[in-house]
Parts: sequence; C-alpha cells; structure tokens
Amino acid sequence: MELITGDPPIPLRPSSGHKGTFGRALICAGSPLMSGAAALAGLGALRSGAGLVRLAVPAGLVPVVASLEPSYLLLGLCEDAGGRIGEGAEGELREASGWATAMGMGPGWGRSRFLDQLASSLYETLECPLLVDADALNALAAAGTLESSCSPAAGRVLTPHPGEMARLLGGEVSSVESDREGVAAELASRSGAVVVLKGPGTVITDGRRLVVNGTGNSGLATGGSGDVLSGLVTGLMARGMSPFEASWLGVYLHGLAADLAVVELGESALIASDLPDWIPAAFGVAESGSIDEVDLGEN
Repeated sequence: MELITGDPPIPLRPSSGHKGTFGRALICAGSPLMSGAAALAGLGALRSGAGLVRLAVPAGLVPVVASLEPSYLLLGLCEDAGGRIGEGAEGELREASGWATAMGMGPGWGRSRFLDQLASSLYETLECPLLVDADALNALAAAGTLESSCSPAAGRVLTPHPGEMARLLGGEVSSVESDREGVAAELASRSGAVVVLKGPGTVITDGRRLVVNGTGNSGLATGGSGDVLSGLVTGLMARGMSPFEASWLGVYLHGLAADLAVVELGESALIASDLPDWIPAAFGVAESGSIDEVDLGEN
C-alpha cells in the first residue's frame, strides 16, 4: 500500500470551455422527510465546477427542492405510497444516466425493498462512474452486493461513516475505529471501489494507494455535511477526474471549506448549508498551492 502525501491535484479549467466541457452530474437523492439531503448534495455538486447538475428526486419533492436553489436541473421520479423513490424509477434513472458523466445516489433515500434492489442494480450495471452514500450504502450492505463477485461497468466510490462501514463489513464500529486505514483498504480491495471512510482524518483508498486527509474540524460533525461531500465528489468525477483523485480532492476541499468557515462562524455554529458557500474560497487556497496565505485564526 502506497501512502500518498502532499496536496491533491486540481482539474484543469480551460478558459475556452463551456458548460458541456465541464461535465454533467446526476444525483439521485431525497425522500419526504429528507428533501434537504438532495438540496445539499446538489449544492456540493454545483460548487465542484461541474457544468450541469441534475437532481433526481421523488416527484412530490420537486417544488420543495426547486425552491432551495435555482441553479440545478430537476427530474421527478416515480414514487411509492410513502413518497419515496418507487417502482418505475429505475428506467427513468437509467435513461438519465446516459446524459450524465457521473452519478451519485443515496443521500436521504430512506429504506424500502425496492430501494435496496435499485441500489444493487445500479451499482452493478451503471455505465458511468457512481458514488454511493448513506441509505444506498445500507442497501448494499443488506443485499450483500459487495460480497458478490460483481465487476461494475465503471468506477465506484463508497463514502461510509464508521457505522455504515461496520454494516458493510459485518463487524462492529469499535473494530472500524481501531483500524481505520486497514478496514478501508480491506473494503477497497474486496469491492474494487474507492473507499472514503469519513471521520477525523478521513481515509481515502483504492486498495493500492491511501491518503489520510488533514483538513477539517469538529464543525463537520453535523447533519448534512456528508451530503455536501457526496455532491462535491460526484461533481469532480463528472468533470473527468478519476474516482480516487476526485475523492481525494473532494474530501480535502470539504474539510478546508470548514476550516475557513469556522474562522467566522466557529465550530459549534457551523451547519451543513454553510459549507457550499466556503468551497469557492477552498478552491482558491488549493489552486494557490498554499494555505499559509489564509489566516485561519485559532479555531
């Protein structure tokens, strides 16, 4: 295993580019009590620099999610009786995935038998790079998808927190926390996916290379911050970055945005919807090549 140090690469942004140049991100997210998860993931993707971002949400959520941000496109999906993504949505998503250069799924989904099946089916067969988060990870764990010998058609990124990692590996959270690098590498090697094990010192690994992220603070320990990260990484993949490099840069920028934000807001008061507003400054620091030019205060 190669331990990678230093700063992540930044994707080129040619001055002659247009919105088609910078990729198309599709994010499938949300349920009646979790509309914010979809919106936050969408904001993260928009701040990645992707040319177009489309949110696929249950049809009943379209007016709510549309009211939160005018910059993303929307796709209303078939619903079940509880207002979650339901039967018929898989065909809609597969058609939409033909438009996308990368896709993310899972934030705020909730759980149902159909969603468990949908997560496994898309994970195994979708032909564009795919990030899997939140309830879609739990669906993969329940279905045992990562225990099979499936070989996905394109790159995959898994973004578990320690509880989700324990479910994916069939172990305990204490075992995950006692060997974060080892368990992340185990899952990456077993699944062939890039694994982003979230938490202090987020671990990013593809089973051959490993990064321990050094940005971020306790302000990120708040609901919705992971949704922003999911959107950000999906958007960076949509721009053409590899799953490993997109995950590395996304985690770095996400943590750096929090480090910049807490100078003004403090760690206790930081909320997930603050983070997208600070990603531009984080990009600026990353592109300048030095965080020393920014006064982060005492935090």
